[in-house]
Amino acid sequence: MDNQYNNNNNFNNGNNNSYINTNATETNNNYNSNNNGFNSNFKATKPPKKKKEKKHKTGPGFGKTVALPFVSGIVGATLVLGICFSVPNIKNNIVGSTNTVRDNNSNINYNNVNLDLVSLSDISDTGVAVAQKVLPSIVGISVEYSVNSLFSRNPSTATAEGSGVIISSDGYILTNNHVIDTSSSTSSSSYYEVNKASKIQVYLYNDDTPYDAKIVGTDEQTDLAVIKIDKTDLTAAELGDSDTVQVGEWCMSVGNPLGMRSTVCQGSISALNRQITDTEGKTYTVMQTDAAINEGNSGGALVNSKGQVIGINTLKASGEGVEGLGFAIPINSTKDIYSDLIQYNKVKRPYIGITGSDITEETVEANPTFDLKVGAYVRSVDDYSPAEKAGIKVGDIITQADGQTVENMDDLNEIKNSHQIGDKMNLTIYRDGSETTVELTLAEQP
Repeated sequence: MDNQYNNNNNFNNGNNNSYINTNATETNNNYNSNNNGFNSNFKATKPPKKKKEKKHKTGPGFGKTVALPFVSGIVGATLVLGICFSVPNIKNNIVGSTNTVRDNNSNINYNNVNLDLVSLSDISDTGVAVAQKVLPSIVGISVEYSVNSLFSRNPSTATAEGSGVIISSDGYILTNNHVIDTSSSTSSSSYYEVNKASKIQVYLYNDDTPYDAKIVGTDEQTDLAVIKIDKTDLTAAELGDSDTVQVGEWCMSVGNPLGMRSTVCQGSISALNRQITDTEGKTYTVMQTDAAINEGNSGGALVNSKGQVIGINTLKASGEGVEGLGFAIPINSTKDIYSDLIQYNKVKRPYIGITGSDITEETVEANPTFDLKVGAYVRSVDDYSPAEKAGIKVGDIITQADGQTVENMDDLNEIKNSHQIGDKMNLTIYRDGSETTVELTLAEQP
């Protein structure tokens, strides 16, 4: 098999992988109103001689009755409009507004963002509707397994709880591998040996009847598994498109935390495409959420506001000072996996046939006497593998694959996994101070 190795990712902002468990500026406008008085200087003049004095009409004149009110009205209206358009909220209510926000991480423009207050009743109604839609598709899983101890001759029986998502009406259920394979999720001990599950039972929504389940297929690499119960007419979950999920989007986690079945917790999508390494050294690309994910939620659903499953709850961060850090496998990345598990009882993957390790710039600088280059160092070659047939040897350093730079085993595996079984693949090999390119045909992983 191709090498499985640990990536030690250091979390910024105080996050440490050891915690990962298998879970408008207000503007003040100052208006200075100057009351401009009319300061007129009047001179007394003598009336013309030889003219009779005319009698003046009594009452206000044209200026006072018409002109002055008209001018005052215009000035007042201008002042009011000026103030209104200077205050954003008043302006928006008068002429409306279109706001454009850019997410620097995804380079997506969001137009017409709603900056108004949202009714709490609308949020509540959404949560109720989503829960009613998705709950019938989420199951509780109870697992029974045996534990052998050096201190006792007789093995003891232990139980564990998990969750699952119904993916077909005839009883197929998607869950995490570590839910049903307890030996893969329990830390090793020199005093205890945990065996695989001896009994798996499923509890449906609003049904206390335990249904015996059988394992269809498991995949430790992706921590996914499929089980099946002998029952039809089940409510299969509607699957969404996890590629369209956006940071800040409303979501709900649904599952069986601490054995409390049919529990829902609301939150939002905190981040996308997180590279997380669990306590067992496996690395996953996951969505981060602040919707509560606790023990027993593993294998349950992360759903969107349409009640569509967008992820499988898998990991959480725990420890002192840690809060609101849960992780889910994007549903799109599970579809090929569970299809293979149902059809073949395993996941079919392309296979090169080497194990290796990373050679970094630091490794090259620390070993100046060795002829090293940055790349994937070949530690072993499987007999009769594509690598052996292509002439790859122990000590070779793979620096490119299909013309793409390879800096580590992750890069190599990522390029390999983009191929199908039977595809051709070109590898550039550094050996004895020179590079050469070999071609191999990918086989099915044993």
